Amino acid sequence: QVQLVESGGGLVQAGGSLRLSCEASVRTLSLYAMGWFRQPPGKEREFVAAISRIGVNTSYASSVKGRFTISRDNAKNTVYLQMTSLKPEDTAIYYCAATLSRRGWTGTLVSEYSSLGQGTQVTVSS
Repeated sequence: QVQLVESGGGLVQAGGSLRLSCEASVRTLSLYAMGWFRQPPGKEREFVAAISRIGVNTSYASSVKGRFTISRDNAKNTVYLQMTSLKPEDTAIYYCAATLSRRGWTGTLVSEYSSLGQGTQVTVSS
């Protein structure tokens, strides 16, 4: 089981930016595909973005494509989610996820990941 700790959430005005970080307690992060999911108030958890083991492939939800960027620094055991042009509908708890995977794989279902962090709150005011 991978321990994942998210940080960087907070309150931001619409149109603003935030960068979330997810630090993983593993020896070799390059063996893991990573993802970000979010759960808006009163709604189900949903896919946001995913990145393959060494960052060759990425996937995004249509609602964030062009505004959010997922990246990773395997030497620092950290994955990032850069969020720009934030909207009130981006308000949610954001979760980091990890799973051992084959090269190039990105998963869009939370059930495909073996570990999930505790989450960090992002609130976008209008």
